[in-house]
Amino acid sequence: MRKAKSIKHNGKPLSDILAAHELFFRGKDGGVRADLSGADLSGADLEGANLTGAILRNANLEGANLRKAKLASADLSGANLRKAELRNTDMTEAILPGADLSEAQASGIEFFRCDLSNVNFQRAILRNINLRLANVNGARFAGADMGVAILRETDLTGADLSGVDLSTALLPKGYAIAHSAK
Repeated sequence: MRKAKSIKHNGKPLSDILAAHELFFRGKDGGVRADLSGADLSGADLEGANLTGAILRNANLEGANLRKAKLASADLSGANLRKAELRNTDMTEAILPGADLSEAQASGIEFFRCDLSNVNFQRAILRNINLRLANVNGARFAGADMGVAILRETDLTGADLSGVDLSTALLPKGYAIAHSAK
């Protein structure tokens, strides 16, 4: 795993960007919202990092450790999170259209009110996730493990759930499991 102080983005150490973002988040002087658009954060150790509201558009987070990180309201549009460690991450109201979370370890995530349109979740581990009120139009869940997922109040129209076992998921009222067994 790569440490934050050894990673640079636009000439600045990631550790400095994260420190300034923490000040921004707390409303303190010297705080600056983290803009990590297009950053190469592959293999980065960001466990427990507070990236609430950060901009991570098209960032490469492949194989990164974001376990227990705070990504609420973060913009991860088009980000590469393939094979990332995301267990118990807060992504409430995060923006992820077009992101790649294939093969990610993403159990225990709050995806409440997220924009997950066109996200690739193929072969991801998505146990105990909350997708209430999330936009999953165009999302691909083929081969994902969605045991005990909360899908209530989620419009599953346009989502590819082929080959996904939803027998333990909390489904929207009136949704029949036969829909996913295409």
